[in-house]
Amino acid sequence: MTSTQADIDRSYSVDNEFFALWLDENMHYTSAAYDDEGHEGRRGAAMPEMTLEEAQERKARVLYDFAEIDSTKTVLDIGCGWGSAIDCMVRFGVRQAHGITLSTEQIRYCEQRNLPREKVAYWLEDYAKFVPPQTLRNANGTPGKYDGLVSIEMIDHLCSPAQAREGLAVSIYREYFNRLAEWVEPGACFGFQAILRNRIPRARKDLDDLAFTADVIFPGGLNPRIEELIVAIAPKWECEKLIMRRKDYRATTAEWYRRFLLHEDTIRARWGNQVWEDYDRYLSTCVKAMDLHWSGDVQMKLRRI
Repeated sequence: MTSTQADIDRSYSVDNEFFALWLDENMHYTSAAYDDEGHEGRRGAAMPEMTLEEAQERKARVLYDFAEIDSTKTVLDIGCGWGSAIDCMVRFGVRQAHGITLSTEQIRYCEQRNLPREKVAYWLEDYAKFVPPQTLRNANGTPGKYDGLVSIEMIDHLCSPAQAREGLAVSIYREYFNRLAEWVEPGACFGFQAILRNRIPRARKDLDDLAFTADVIFPGGLNPRIEELIVAIAPKWECEKLIMRRKDYRATTAEWYRRFLLHEDTIRARWGNQVWEDYDRYLSTCVKAMDLHWSGDVQMKLRRI
């Protein structure tokens, strides 16, 4: 992890109540899915009246399906955040759902969900040091192996801008995919989602706003490029399905920003003017970045070779 635990806490531990003001009710901090593409084989029917809550549930269902999870399976969520996807998977049907994160506030929130202890577990741990418990059994009875994996927009914490400039991005991402491959058996599936970097703006203010987002809101990380991911999944994984979600993330961030703006007085009073100004700049930049193709988002169904 390029992002340290201090970096992660800086990104996600302002206050759980702060994020609850403008995220959906289940605290997904990742792109929603505003159409039914990828769900039960259907393709791309737009859902313009879908609420953020419904679209986030749809996103979780797509990744659940991509990981080929059901009530007999075990799954690990790498970078589980506030436990939103795990909450969904428990409701969709799962034997066990585990999660790892480096955010102390997110772990605290996960524990407060009071999901069934026989079904869920969370660890405050770097993925690079994580070892599945030997008490774990997949559907085949193999110890220390999961039936499927999910990871939602965690990979941007792995490679710094400096490392990318040195040409190290693909090798860093490949190390991640190779390590995760050790936690499942051949044939198992991985529901993967990532924010992407795409075009580079030319205006100085736009460059400064993107740099601010990376350096102040999410220090220590960088969004991958789609071609880097396609190269890095080899040799352990095959990409069976791929959905680009730029428009969905534009809709998601626009709704976050709309909700955020409703609470200016509360945010300034409780967390200060600097937090308000930082997140106002960050969220407005996110919407613009998706609009102008500086950024994107992707969902992949990967199968372990």
